[in-house]
Amino acid sequence: MSFAEANQHLLDVAADRQHPARVVVTPNVDHVVRLDSQPEFKQVYSTSDYIFADGMPVVWASKMSANPLPERVTGADLFVSLCKGCVEKNMSIFVVGGMPGQEDMLLQAFAQTYPRLQVSIFCPSMQFTPDGSEADTAIDLIQQAQPNIVFICLGMPKQEYFAFRYRREQTSRNAPLLLCVGAAMEFALGQKKRAPLWMQKIGMEWFWRLASEPRRLWQRYTTQGSKYIGILLRERRAQQALRRQS
Repeated sequence: MSFAEANQHLLDVAADRQHPARVVVTPNVDHVVRLDSQPEFKQVYSTSDYIFADGMPVVWASKMSANPLPERVTGADLFVSLCKGCVEKNMSIFVVGGMPGQEDMLLQAFAQTYPRLQVSIFCPSMQFTPDGSEADTAIDLIQQAQPNIVFICLGMPKQEYFAFRYRREQTSRNAPLLLCVGAAMEFALGQKKRAPLWMQKIGMEWFWRLASEPRRLWQRYTTQGSKYIGILLRERRAQQALRRQS
């Protein structure tokens, strides 16, 4: 889907409570490399209801396939557009993420950034695990709030495992839509600055993030990047072999 198509479709899904919860993931280069080394997690990840390419290198790589992706659909952009859509449609959101004890501060930030948006927030500790007691608490709070959309901002793979657990266990009063979106809330509320639009369009947002947080992200964008190239070459050889056989 294009971004506009994805946004409208997800708003329609969020408005309908007559189906099981649906999970959205947004893979980038780091995700692809980590999934390649974790077959069991890759199997679970592939059961997501929607998989949108968050990174331009993933969109570029899709050009090797018979069905290339039309464009990039990022978690950060979906967070903003879906929040605005929820205001227009009088729908609510729930956020799992943020630093412990930040709930009140984040609620104020949401009120300033998205007036009239109905928001509930749970900020777990750094020890959060998808199958632990804090996850139990998060699920109970989501069920009480009955939001249309749950944004899970815990980082991979915690956010995905939590989303899959929720989808697996909740059979009534479920939230229709769960998005695993990492740092999207921080960008949406202005706590972190995204790359200029021109850098996003030419696929250089990764460089902006690396320059902004070099100590935290250098390995992701250097070591992981080289591994990603290796995965692409392997995939290309596999596709060429298939074409020769056919």
